[in-house]
Amino acid sequence: MEGYLSAKESVEKYIEGSRTKFQSSFLQLFSKAIMAGAMIAFGAAASSVAAHTVSDVGLARLAAAVVFPVGLMMVILLGAELFTGDCMIAMSVMDGKQKLGDLIRVLFVVYLGNFVGATLLAGGIVLSGQLDYTAGMLGAYTIKVAIGKTNISFEQGIVSGILCNILVCAAVLMAGCAKDITGKLMASFFTIMLFVTAGFEHCVANMYYITAGLLAKSNSEYVRLAMETYGYSQNTLDGLNVTNFLVTNLVPVTIGNILGGVLFLAVPMYCLNIQKEKKNRVEVKEKRDVICTTVFADSAH
Repeated sequence: MEGYLSAKESVEKYIEGSRTKFQSSFLQLFSKAIMAGAMIAFGAAASSVAAHTVSDVGLARLAAAVVFPVGLMMVILLGAELFTGDCMIAMSVMDGKQKLGDLIRVLFVVYLGNFVGATLLAGGIVLSGQLDYTAGMLGAYTIKVAIGKTNISFEQGIVSGILCNILVCAAVLMAGCAKDITGKLMASFFTIMLFVTAGFEHCVANMYYITAGLLAKSNSEYVRLAMETYGYSQNTLDGLNVTNFLVTNLVPVTIGNILGGVLFLAVPMYCLNIQKEKKNRVEVKEKRDVICTTVFADSAH
């Protein structure tokens, strides 16, 4: 296609480009992953600023959704490594170009780097004094967001994570369809805006949101405002802890993100666009071999 690539061409380009990820050293992957974690955290931090004074839930999510996609835009254009999008490198394994062990290695390194980047940015945001906005209400809102995320059920975390990463991976492939920067930005913006407005769970974004909430909780003024504004009890605040961060939220959401990116997006996209073509090529080759064998046999007689 003249103006943009087809879905099939985007999948092929992604598989080919995945080779660089598998060939990268630990330091290269880890550094790019730290960058991506920080970029997503920048989008998350700014989205909280946009939403923290909006009382209507739908409008608050929409306000956040208009800002948050900038994080993925930076990841796509600057070549950083984001765990959720990288789940699609499973297509390279399906295509026989890479091994499962290498896939696990890449995803583990990227996940770890994303965690470091998002956590460092959360610390930087707190130290910058940004949470003092609106007389400390941004700090209270940051606690509220973190509490909401650490109070979801295991099943909710998985399903919400699945729905989230279907959209994130779709955004990455759609950006790959575009041949210019404007197209890449537009494709990623609207798809990510959809997932944020819907309120689905993204493990890397949560690395920022919940870490920032835990840090904000150490400020007594933010805690006081959160209790007064949102009606939290001390017991509710105590539920915002590292255990609930990792076990209640991050584990199920990560599982969901993997399932969404691999089973619900990468597998169908590969089967619909690549596997059928490979099968057709094999069938054509087999027919050609049969014809050649027959012709050779006839000529021998």
